[in-house]
Amino acid sequence: MMNEHAVGIDVSKKKLDICVVSANKTKTKVLKNTSAGHGELERWLRQRDLPKTTPVVLEATGPYSERVATMLADAGWAVSVVNPARITGFAQSELSRNKTDKADAKLIARFAQKAELQLWQPPSLAVRELRALVDRLQALIDMRQQELNRLEAIDQGSVTSVGDMVREHIDWLNSEIKNVQSEIDDHIDGNPELKHDAELMESIPGIGKRASAQFLAYIGDVRRFKSAKALAAFIGVTPRQKQSGTSLNGRSSLSRAGHTAARKALFMPGMVAKHHNPVIIAMAQRLEQRGLTPKAIVGASMRKLVHLIYGVLKSGQPFKAEIPMAGLEIQEGIWPWFHWFRVKT
Repeated sequence: MMNEHAVGIDVSKKKLDICVVSANKTKTKVLKNTSAGHGELERWLRQRDLPKTTPVVLEATGPYSERVATMLADAGWAVSVVNPARITGFAQSELSRNKTDKADAKLIARFAQKAELQLWQPPSLAVRELRALVDRLQALIDMRQQELNRLEAIDQGSVTSVGDMVREHIDWLNSEIKNVQSEIDDHIDGNPELKHDAELMESIPGIGKRASAQFLAYIGDVRRFKSAKALAAFIGVTPRQKQSGTSLNGRSSLSRAGHTAARKALFMPGMVAKHHNPVIIAMAQRLEQRGLTPKAIVGASMRKLVHLIYGVLKSGQPFKAEIPMAGLEIQEGIWPWFHWFRVKT
């Protein structure tokens, strides 16, 4: 059944393009993707006299979409955060792929009218706090790397006074990084659900404390996904399906699908797991024998890790290599998709 009212929101880092469809009429608006812009969006939607059951659909774009989705869900709107691949498929079915943000918002609104949607649940307050801490830690680590790069350039030029200042800043950053890491550990230990899930994830060789904290921060409760395959698609580690005509610049449409931060957080665990996780070691050896490149094997390892994570959290049982988990099979012969992974991470 087609919805009479629908809202489509095309989200980018700096702005929100909104389209409201009501009684076959459309209304569009562009707002800043800021806290103030989010508040203005909610007021504008209320002014349209839309029922709160109106589907409000956004593409999953990581933190850019999650902040506004959380605000709307907290305000009582029927929010759905959808994998971009579904929107792309809908556009192909309508033989249209418009190239402006406003057109994309209209496309998403039409999708919201016609598609079967699942309500999106905002992360718990505990997960939101964890995400803030994880993001802060990453920002500090990035700043430290910038200063280390700067120090290397300064040392080569023998600018002693500036070098001393940079070293002092690096020392401060090291201290702050240690403090935030401690706060993350305390936060997880103080929350029974987070602690339980972190311990299950860390039972998987390749998943350490930092990776488990990142995964919990960015994904939250994986049990909301119907399958490991759905979780992998949400993150964006599913094999690329070869398509044409779906991108503005000639790249695969899936190059923008999924949760970028969660995908990046899996890269190092994927590297580690293919040397230390018996399940992934065996898979990597088979893929290597088939002639896949090392980078493609890392991509396959990341996807396998997602399936293993889903398996331990869904079952509530720690990882054991000798116990096969239903639904963890991987299509090992279809991994020439790594050029997409390389572009996005």
